[in-house]
Amino acid sequence: MTQKNDVGEAKEAIKEFKETNTKINKFFNTAYGYAVFPGIGKGGLGVGGAGGKGTVFKGGTPVADTKMTQVTIGFQAGGQKYAEVIFFENAEAYERFVGNKFEFAAQVSAVALKAGVSLDADYTDGMLVITKAIGGLMYEASVGGQKFKTTMY
Repeated sequence: MTQKNDVGEAKEAIKEFKETNTKINKFFNTAYGYAVFPGIGKGGLGVGGAGGKGTVFKGGTPVADTKMTQVTIGFQAGGQKYAEVIFFENAEAYERFVGNKFEFAAQVSAVALKAGVSLDADYTDGMLVITKAIGGLMYEASVGGQKFKTTMY
């Protein structure tokens, strides 16, 4: 069953990503699919954690709910909220994600989306992660160790 409220929040987040930097449109237009997390909360002091709910889209249509959890160890202090979109370049990357056979490796980092800045981003292993700060200050920017649980509609 589609969580209509979550889908609405995901669509609003997509709109905000596009308004922040129009260069992201090429990824929304050409990706096989994408997962949108409108609000991920993250906090830590040495050991940290993050989590959030999102929606998976294929061909612009919502097809699944997804949840992200992350535990991090290392230098980090503070708290923040951010939006995240994971683009799937091809069917293989998409199937790996929706089949719950995926976790970001420890060294993976995200591209931070900023207004008016060149968006020099490319896929790695068929996926591209772009984040957009919503609030707070956090001295750590890795998406490594993020785990996902996806439930198809």
